[in-house]
Amino acid sequence: MLSAVALAAATFTAASPMADAVAESTTSVTGSDGVTYTATNHLVREGRGRGREWLLTWAGSADPTKPDFMAVIDATRESRSYGKVVNTVTMGPGLGNEAHHMQYVWHKGDRIYAGGLFSDTVFVLDARALPELKLVGVAAPGDTPCGTAPDAFQVLRDGTAYGTFLGSGPVPGPCTYTNGEVRVGNGATGSPGEIVRFDENGKVLAEIPAATAEGEDPEQCANEPALEKATCANPHGIMVNEERNIMVASDFLEGRHWGSPDVALREDLTRQTVRVWDIENRNNPKLLSVSKVHDGPRAQLENDPIWAESRVIMEPALPHKRHHKGAFVSSMTGGSVFYTPDITAKKPRWREVFDDTTAYRKAGADDLTGGGDNGSWLMVSPDDRFLFHTVMGYPKAYGKPLDKTRGMLYVLDIRKLLAAGDDPRCEVDRLSEVYSGGIERDCPAVVGVQMIRDTTDGGTHWGAMDNFRRDPRGFYRETEHIRRIATANYFIAGAFGGDGNHKVCMHDLSRWGGVRLDSRFRDENTGRPCVEFNRRSWPHGDFGDARPHGVLFAVSDRVLR
Repeated sequence: MLSAVALAAATFTAASPMADAVAESTTSVTGSDGVTYTATNHLVREGRGRGREWLLTWAGSADPTKPDFMAVIDATRESRSYGKVVNTVTMGPGLGNEAHHMQYVWHKGDRIYAGGLFSDTVFVLDARALPELKLVGVAAPGDTPCGTAPDAFQVLRDGTAYGTFLGSGPVPGPCTYTNGEVRVGNGATGSPGEIVRFDENGKVLAEIPAATAEGEDPEQCANEPALEKATCANPHGIMVNEERNIMVASDFLEGRHWGSPDVALREDLTRQTVRVWDIENRNNPKLLSVSKVHDGPRAQLENDPIWAESRVIMEPALPHKRHHKGAFVSSMTGGSVFYTPDITAKKPRWREVFDDTTAYRKAGADDLTGGGDNGSWLMVSPDDRFLFHTVMGYPKAYGKPLDKTRGMLYVLDIRKLLAAGDDPRCEVDRLSEVYSGGIERDCPAVVGVQMIRDTTDGGTHWGAMDNFRRDPRGFYRETEHIRRIATANYFIAGAFGGDGNHKVCMHDLSRWGGVRLDSRFRDENTGRPCVEFNRRSWPHGDFGDARPHGVLFAVSDRVLR
């Protein structure tokens, strides 16, 4: 992958009216395709000096003729420039990557893995010199012939990473994976998707099949065009537990049909499945199980079958403590959360433990339900107390009034459910539990809800936990106790709606899980809470509106212990 690296000397230019001077520096790598890829920092004066905590935001330009970039926002509460964009790292030469996800959590020494959903490109960045970033590797489209549409990433302790690729390779037909196995795909952003392992410089170590060799139920797992061996393997979210040598991925849908005018998003193109691998052999994981979540009591009320609880399994989430071996998954259009007490079982059994409708009721939005509400980011807190979940709300394509386009960030207390071990009682199997929560004593309890009143077109999609705490001397250490969450209000423009309002917001958490908007995290131009990505000027110039997707907390190496 990496054949050359060059660092240009810093120069100071008046690149934007945002700052008197901008320090520019460029790193470049030559990909396996012979293309020279670049990352150019545009660091303003407020970003220089002593190390701080930062919020990295991977954003695409709303104008496809202008560069995508990584925004570095000052996330240090005590800083005078709290909420200011202090650096934009423009990526070149390609445009229109559709900046999507990075990894879920960053730890000291980790590289940043940032995917271009439409460009099939993965950028790898070194964060040791934050707020500056250095490009150290690129996985070009030709490096993953069996997969397209890179989605989410998990970084391992050795610095390598697994990434999900939602779709099959760009060329229909058979594709041979690194372990010699062959699967037949139906073309770009089709089926089956795959898992890819990268080294810390973005070199592909292994392409790993997500589909079973024998195929799956064609009634449940439709493909367009049809495949001889049907598959639901369209992995989106990914979680890894290295102690248990377990990797979990959730299947989304056959991606090319999301918002496509050519093929209606039928029920059998949306996915209900979860895949589990044994990763003892990191380059050749063994697929252990493909399990299915099921509809709940609300399905009987839905006019559209893709709004039933089990549809479009976007994200998995794993507890962190060694004695907790369960797992959660959430459905996007289904608006529900499911749990299995043992993800290592040969046939994991999923049960619905929460419906988003209950969170809406808790927030006083009695006219909204989970059906079609577009649940998104899902994470368990490092201390295993809470489950965090974002919901985008209803996009305009669903035909609901814009004043009903309300997303939310909610927090569930999951301690009793995890404490139940192998024998949980909680299960949402009555219609009354859809509205009021499960009646069993171990069911998750809503302890915090922040409504996102975004009347544009889809709201809060992605999030990140602030896993750092600053001590009195100004040094940072990782913490299990989460006190802040950042969210980004954008999904994919044109995909059944989901353009959002292009804001990045900060939310404070109490020790009991209560959540509220951090009104101190303000846009430097408007003075209002949340950072606006709809703006004329950036440190790299007057390039106009941008679409923020992935967010990630990170800390300057010099102050991270």
